[in-house]
Amino acid sequence: MTTDLDDLELSDAEAEALHEMQLGIEYIYRAYGNLLEFHHELGHAMDRMGNAEDRLREAGHEGWADDLRDDHLPAGAVSDQWTFELVEEFSTAFLEEVDAFEDEVRAELADGIDHVTERRQKRQLRERAKRDDD
Repeated sequence: MTTDLDDLELSDAEAEALHEMQLGIEYIYRAYGNLLEFHHELGHAMDRMGNAEDRLREAGHEGWADDLRDDHLPAGAVSDQWTFELVEEFSTAFLEEVDAFEDEVRAELADGIDHVTERRQKRQLRERAKRDDD
């Protein structure tokens, strides 16, 4: 892998495309994090609903407790899927594929170097600071 940015022969459009893809991947990971948070929050909510089932039984409300047990607690969050299934599907059917695609494009265009735009910006800012110090 080339580690010197000067060795990369990227057009402006290629550099911009890599930057947009890198930002897109970062947002996809943020969305994945939000999906994981949703999964955990709903899990905690369902635990509380399970506690409510127990309390309803203790209070003599068997019918409502049975409704929670039979209809609501086993139900899926979206289209009869539980949130762990949504997390798994997102991870394997989308996240892994788009991440691999971005890796492939970056390997071909930038010899695998990520954050090309930011690395160039870092270098330019440090060179500018060094010039101003001289």
